[in-house]
Amino acid sequence: MSVENISHFDEHFFVSGHTACPGCGQALAARLVADTAGKNTIIANATGCLEVFSTKAPQTSWRLPWIHSLFENAAAVASGVEAALRGLGKINDIRVIAQAGDGGTGDIGLQALSGMLERGHDILFVCYDNEAYMNTGIQRSGLTPFSASTTTSPAGKILKGNWRPKKPVVEICAAHFIPYSATASVGFPQDLQRKVKKALNIRGPKYLQIHVPCPLGWGHESDLTIEIAKLAVNCGLYPLIEYEYGKLVNVFKISPKPVIDYLKPQARFRHILNDKEAFLSFEEIAKKNIEYYGLVSK
Repeated sequence: MSVENISHFDEHFFVSGHTACPGCGQALAARLVADTAGKNTIIANATGCLEVFSTKAPQTSWRLPWIHSLFENAAAVASGVEAALRGLGKINDIRVIAQAGDGGTGDIGLQALSGMLERGHDILFVCYDNEAYMNTGIQRSGLTPFSASTTTSPAGKILKGNWRPKKPVVEICAAHFIPYSATASVGFPQDLQRKVKKALNIRGPKYLQIHVPCPLGWGHESDLTIEIAKLAVNCGLYPLIEYEYGKLVNVFKISPKPVIDYLKPQARFRHILNDKEAFLSFEEIAKKNIEYYGLVSK
């Protein structure tokens, strides 16, 4: 994958040798984030897929200072790093990033994240949103989409997969009136890198949630990762939006694609294709997103 302004292997800060699954959207996004942040960056990384496949001792794929935190406290560890840099007078020279998956962000990590935002630490928190606890067995998280089948929300005769709507973490963060809260997608790398760069040029707490398809957990072919990521955005199911100080300031406009194009390649949604009621409920989510965020130019 070519990355704008990255011309040589030695300039990458997340490198090959990791053990991610073929087509892992999280690995692609991690490289984009690390390369955009640059060498003067310290990363606190929660337990999860990214931590496991990138740092199997004694090897590491990170060419940056990198700290492994517990599942729930990447934001707290990063807060300590940021406070230390501030005390040393180096806060203007070094960027601090906290990162976790959707479970480590929106569920068991939400308290630490909220504290980081409320205290005003100069940190970018990155959530790699693959929409389930993939590392521990594909259990549902608060960010698992409605109707998705997981090992703890299996599709059956009574329940049609996950019964809860996706938790609006980007809005929860924006409600702290922080300088910047946004979503991105690995399917749109230039937009992703622009948002990382924008966030790191802002002082104070920032939140960026990146949609990263998981071939194993979603049940799609590994060569479809980018296509599926794009479809999620273009059908209205994953709006790309930006908030500043609690106000919606920018949305990524789309020409809506059929929702069924997004569902078909994924085993986690297979049960919906033959259930008209479930499909219409799912389609309604996309329609509401398009209307609420104004995703289509009038």
